[in-house]
Amino acid sequence: QVQLVESGGGLVQAGGSLRLSCAASVGPFSAYSMAWFRQTPGKGREFVAAIGWNGDNREYADSVKGRFAISRDNVQRTAYLHMTSLKPEDTALYWCAARIAGLSTLDTAYPYWGQGTQVTVSS
Repeated sequence: QVQLVESGGGLVQAGGSLRLSCAASVGPFSAYSMAWFRQTPGKGREFVAAIGWNGDNREYADSVKGRFAISRDNVQRTAYLHMTSLKPEDTALYWCAARIAGLSTLDTAYPYWGQGTQVTVSS
């Protein structure tokens, strides 16, 4: 069974940057599409970004376009979410997710999930 472990969350000031990492310890990582979702008490779970198995296809939520970048290293078996120009509204619990299929923006499409990592952006 696939295991995903997120890291890199923390507290930053508005305008700052963070890089989240998602390490896949088990399974054929190069066959996975990867995605990031986030959840806040006010908005619920929402799509953030996704990347296809070979890194050629990427998709972003409108709210993070131009600020966040998803990437992956299939040799290191790790997906990343590079976050810049962070805003207080980016504060959320962020999850990494994986599926053995093309990328999707729907959380229900992903059977494998990490434990989540908290990102807090102060003003």
